[in-house]
Amino acid sequence: MDIFSVFTLCGGLAFFLYGMTVMSKSLEKMAGGKLERMLKRMTSSPFKSLLLGAGITIAIQSSSAMTVMLVGLVNSGVMELRQTIGIIMGSNIGTTLTAWILSLTGIESENVFVNLLKPENFSPLIALAGILLIMGSKRQRRRDVGRIMMGFAILMYGMELMSGAVSPLAEMPQFAGLLTAFENPLLGVLVGAVFTGIIQSSAASVAILQALAMTGSITYGMAIPIIMGQNIGTCVTALISSIGVNRNAKRVAVVHISFNVIGTAVCLILFYGGDMILHFTFLNQAVGAVGIAFCHTAFNVFTTILLLPFSRHLEKLARRLVRTEDTRESFAFLDPLLLRTPGAAVSESVAMAGRMGQAARENICLATDQLSQYSRERETQILQNEDKLDIYEDRLSSYLVEISQHGHLLITAGIFKVVFVFQCGVVMGDAPLGVGFDKGIVQKLLFLMVHVWNQ
Repeated sequence: MDIFSVFTLCGGLAFFLYGMTVMSKSLEKMAGGKLERMLKRMTSSPFKSLLLGAGITIAIQSSSAMTVMLVGLVNSGVMELRQTIGIIMGSNIGTTLTAWILSLTGIESENVFVNLLKPENFSPLIALAGILLIMGSKRQRRRDVGRIMMGFAILMYGMELMSGAVSPLAEMPQFAGLLTAFENPLLGVLVGAVFTGIIQSSAASVAILQALAMTGSITYGMAIPIIMGQNIGTCVTALISSIGVNRNAKRVAVVHISFNVIGTAVCLILFYGGDMILHFTFLNQAVGAVGIAFCHTAFNVFTTILLLPFSRHLEKLARRLVRTEDTRESFAFLDPLLLRTPGAAVSESVAMAGRMGQAARENICLATDQLSQYSRERETQILQNEDKLDIYEDRLSSYLVEISQHGHLLITAGIFKVVFVFQCGVVMGDAPLGVGFDKGIVQKLLFLMVHVWNQ
């Protein structure tokens, strides 16, 4: 293995991460605000949350994006901490699908139809269909489907590059000697956690492990601790997203880390304790790409089954580690974290416009009461509410400008809805039609709609 193989490995990793990003972003964009609405409605029980977390992560192909979205929703006060625990567990299961898709690269057969199941054989066809949709379709939804297909094809090309780059390692005795160090389970967990934390993608980390496994040099005894460590390393994204948010949102990251660390500790004790008694013979056998995918899935499913009944205890642990409560006012108004999922950001803007409209209507009622019975305290409250609404108007306008950089017709429809909700919130009730209606925000929003429509 020479320096050019290292360049190829790094390039393959870059293609893999880029393809994963393109695919997950396009899937999130197609889902729009549905993701947020589902997260808010279908979290009444831990089991429902578990299924929802697994389903959404399979759909968007990114557990990291799922966790960042949860941190943003909790930070803005849309969701509570207890609602996120089952979703976090489910996202760990949903992310294992990528490893199973990548494991198809190990299929060997002379049958044409069986060979078509190999990603490197059908991904060029997917890339062709994707580019035709992107260049030939006028409908935004079809273009998004094309981007998803292109993202998948780029991802598979990256995997193929990585597999080819590491294949010479099978013939290097130095590499075989280096791998003996990973027979120490704690070292394996550490390496898996650190490497995954650096690249911030457990899917890419598992893909590299699968590529190495194809050389025949990796055993089950080496792979299992690394897989456990990879689940800890993927928590780095949640940690980064929790910087600068309120304490309740920080607890989401703590729950994610606690779940993976406790699960890894328990599995290490049970697995290697069982090995001391039963002497597992398969630990010294070479593992393939399918074996990696199976171990990855088994670990996440077992950890979830083990800890799902203790959801409330994980919540208590997070509250103990991150103490003190936040007041309602400390919740972020239009959290910037949600800009990573524009559909959720638009949905949050609609909710905030509704709250602003309700506040404006209440201010009108207070002003009407002033006409019949003057009160200095009421006047102070009206002025304070008006100042707060002015600040919220400015921030909502700026937030919508940022959202407009991420979408097209879907975002335009969302901005129309923001205007409509704000107007309804003002004119509903006993207040006369149009009284107190802030024309400034409407003018700004109409300007934004024209701006987005012309993109």
